[in-house]
Amino acid sequence: MKEKFLEGFIFDTSLTASNKQIMTKSQNTPWKKTRKFFNDIHLWLGIGAGLVLFVVCLTGTIYTFYHEIEETINADIYQVEVPQGASTLLLKDLVSSVEKTVEDGKASSISIPADPEKAYAISVRKEGERRGTNYLINPYTGTVQGTSKTASSEFFMVVFRLHRWLMLDTEIGRPIVGWSTVIFALLTLTGLIIWIPQKVKAWKQGLKIKWSASWKRVNHDLHNALGFYSAFILLIMSLTGLYWSFDWYRDGLYATFGVERPTRGPRGGDEKKKEKQPLQVTTLTLEDYLQVAHAELNYQGDTRINLPTDNKPTVSIAKSKVGFFAVSGRDELTLDKMTAAVKKKELFSDEPLNHQIMHSIRSIHTGEIFGTFSKIIYFISCLIATSLPVTGTIIWINKLKKKRARGKKKTKVAQKTPETVLA
Repeated sequence: MKEKFLEGFIFDTSLTASNKQIMTKSQNTPWKKTRKFFNDIHLWLGIGAGLVLFVVCLTGTIYTFYHEIEETINADIYQVEVPQGASTLLLKDLVSSVEKTVEDGKASSISIPADPEKAYAISVRKEGERRGTNYLINPYTGTVQGTSKTASSEFFMVVFRLHRWLMLDTEIGRPIVGWSTVIFALLTLTGLIIWIPQKVKAWKQGLKIKWSASWKRVNHDLHNALGFYSAFILLIMSLTGLYWSFDWYRDGLYATFGVERPTRGPRGGDEKKKEKQPLQVTTLTLEDYLQVAHAELNYQGDTRINLPTDNKPTVSIAKSKVGFFAVSGRDELTLDKMTAAVKKKELFSDEPLNHQIMHSIRSIHTGEIFGTFSKIIYFISCLIATSLPVTGTIIWINKLKKKRARGKKKTKVAQKTPETVLA
């Protein structure tokens, strides 16, 4: 009320010269100048990138629980009934069953979920295909229930493309989203600066929403308070999201954290030469490798086996923990194909912190880093981020209306003659 009272006198011609001088000095304090500077940056950046950020944040919110939604909608594909007293079929029989349904298809890996009521996923790739297709199979009956390519997965792919490059050509859409993300990071930082109250007593006001006030005040509080509470997560989202927008940013991240950037394809010419020479076919079963993996990685988790080939001497297995607070990092084993002896064991928890961060960029960005717990926090934060361009635009429109009203009032006062004022 005090601020509104003072604001009402700014354009009042009845103010004395001394009062005007006091008002001018209070408005020209260094903090107010700084605050106005950052407020202008925040305003115009928000107006310029608001629509793009709204689309990116909305699609990010929808995509957060993509896997859970996909498995719920297509429960007949992803879920299985566990027969009483029944055990799973041999993995080689499951692989054979899937390969029979795919003409010229070759299975490359099999994913075994920790949940016994979930179907196994076998990745099959045809010759000439860059990526394989996941076939969901009932491990108790050997029935192929379908593939991961469903109507809902196509919808989420559209959401993904909107999120990454606005459904435009990647050479056009990716930079637009990238620079909008840079702006989003700046909006978050400038928003925090603007949020800082001038007086300590006013801190509580910036942390809560006064629901009993007018809708304009509620909208203002929603923008300020919710933006403050979610600022840290939103900053993480934006800084990690740039990883997929700019090569120079990705290279800079690896250089900053002192981690060598991974390269695609086989490493070293010697390994290629060895792979060209056929090796003896092993007599071990996939269950043998799985048994060793569970002994070495003794916890409940989802397991993925890259199927052994005749020209490769090793078998690689990856395992990740499951649960509400499960860390998303994977543990990996490399086993000798002939003996199942452990040749290499890489635990995520043993990696240096800088390597853990760089290997978890995607999980940090999507909120999967700490399982369902962090995904819920990210979902709420992303939902707030979606609302910020809307509430911010409403605040801007209200200020424009207020300025126009003040301008009209000032004009009317200036047009009054002395006789009218005395009368």
